[in-house]
Amino acid sequence: MQTEKATFGAGCFWGVEETFRNLKGVLSTSVGYAGGRKENPTYQDVCTDKTGHAEVVEVEFDPSQINYDELLNVFWSNHNPTTLNRQGPDVGTQYRSVIFYHSPEQEATAKTSKEKVAKSGRFNRTIVTQIEPAPKFWRAEEYHQRYLQKRGQSHCTV
Repeated sequence: MQTEKATFGAGCFWGVEETFRNLKGVLSTSVGYAGGRKENPTYQDVCTDKTGHAEVVEVEFDPSQINYDELLNVFWSNHNPTTLNRQGPDVGTQYRSVIFYHSPEQEATAKTSKEKVAKSGRFNRTIVTQIEPAPKFWRAEEYHQRYLQKRGQSHCTV
């Protein structure tokens, strides 16, 4: 079976992971940090807002069951891509909206998807989502993995 990876930042990674983990065709998810300057950052490091990392979810999926475009639709539907460096009450660069692509095909699909969402009228403000090549992924501490599932929750409560 041929699998692919997708990496998304859309606010606090606990809820983002839970959303993707439950999709048919998603084989595994890991929460972690990407896009920053510090090697092997900890949650405490990232929370200082000085490392440049985003909280992200790395999704391993089977493209014969769910395609990248479908994952992007879930990404756009589950956060506000018009708020710079924040989602709801969470503020800081680690909560930025970002798509880290793993191939030229993913880059093209992500850019097309962003344009489509921008023109759809769904959001009345500019989409600030960054689209960048996937950097090194640093897996977060074990207590962050499947955080909501471990607590019997399906989403973060604000």
